Amino acid sequence: MDQAELQRPDARHALPSMDQLWMPFTANRQFKAAPRLLVSAQGMYYRTHDGREVLDGTAGLWCVNAGHGRAEISAAIARQAQEMDYAPPFQMGHPLQFEAANLLAGIAPADLNKVFFTNSGSESVDSALKIALAYHRARGDGTRTLFIGRERGYHGVGFGGISVGGMVANRKVFRGALLPNVDHLPHTYNAEHQAFSRGEPTWGAHLADDLERIVALHDASNIAAVIVEPVAGSTGVLVPPKGYLERLRSICDKYGILLIFDEVITGYGRLGTPFAAQYFKVTPDIITTAKAVNNAAVPLGAVFVRNGIYDTVVNASPEGAVEFFHGYTYSGHPLAMAAAVAAQTLYKRDNLLTRVADEGIGAYWQDALHALSDARHVKDLRNIGLIGGIELESRPGAVGKRAFEAFLGCYERGVLVRYTGDTIALSPPLIIERGQIDQIMSTLRDVLRTIA
Repeated sequence: MDQAELQRPDARHALPSMDQLWMPFTANRQFKAAPRLLVSAQGMYYRTHDGREVLDGTAGLWCVNAGHGRAEISAAIARQAQEMDYAPPFQMGHPLQFEAANLLAGIAPADLNKVFFTNSGSESVDSALKIALAYHRARGDGTRTLFIGRERGYHGVGFGGISVGGMVANRKVFRGALLPNVDHLPHTYNAEHQAFSRGEPTWGAHLADDLERIVALHDASNIAAVIVEPVAGSTGVLVPPKGYLERLRSICDKYGILLIFDEVITGYGRLGTPFAAQYFKVTPDIITTAKAVNNAAVPLGAVFVRNGIYDTVVNASPEGAVEFFHGYTYSGHPLAMAAAVAAQTLYKRDNLLTRVADEGIGAYWQDALHALSDARHVKDLRNIGLIGGIELESRPGAVGKRAFEAFLGCYERGVLVRYTGDTIALSPPLIIERGQIDQIMSTLRDVLRTIA
């Protein structure tokens, strides 16, 4: 079946054998009993294997910020594949690596102008943790090896990311193999004080002060870095309280601790600024990104590092020596770089990195989301930028079941949402229009009315 046929409203696609594939973060038996396959995509919409059009309310998985099927990106990938499909990244380079890094450095906050390429958010986090260790060692502080994450944080699925992460289901099976030198801040959510906040809650900045307790327990001379998501996404859209990130920055500065922002979700325009660091006006020492860096066209991640960190690590090694023993076979892969250059060029041309703020999309989104406050089962609503979280009352003894049924109901009605626990998470492409926002919210209201 060719692409033109797939785009037909009545196109059907035969189901493949599903026995061989072990699907990630999926209830495999449940899915294979009633599969949901996406076979094509364009703009704001997917098309399913049974020929239905589905509005993408999640930007794929927080990542397709410019919408699907962008010809500029696919053409750049095709050209690069014909010209050079692969180049080794160790002791070699190719022009697109440097062009992509230059474009990214141009939108980075402050002096985070050094870019290290990875292939995913998980790899970006592990790379950032290694960079922090290498930096402290290079400056003579080799005892700084402890990392501080946060409860309910998600930092990918590498052992480093799981270790600093704080989602119990991700940790419990692997706990015996996690990094030993890790502690965690409390999470920032309190329903009593923050329910139905619009944007940043006014209560909770003091929660950052727990970092002082952790420093007193471990001593600053042993702590390498604090890593947090500016907005915790995978745990159900937890927006930081006003002043919280500023306090973390201040305490880290006080004790010489690096601050890492995990912006795999918030990077590249999700809040109406290139990075959440610029939205909150708090500059970390390292930023981890992936997902929307190249509109998710080819796997890619990028770590942004302060110039001073790079200089310290590089200048500590003898001339001609490898300064940082870390990297990946696919770091700076030519196809991923071609997609990154094309995507970043497109983002700039169409003002997508600031559209959420500049065109009032974020404000419209907030009002539309909070109009669901009286919808059936809704326990709380959380939003910032073009992110929304709708927390539902859980059924006794069946946490997550109601949100899963809402997810299925929306899918059947032509809207793709995401669920985590009993929270519906929304993060549509940045090209969304007001009528499509209305469609997402009205569909959710209708679905919630029908489920028990």
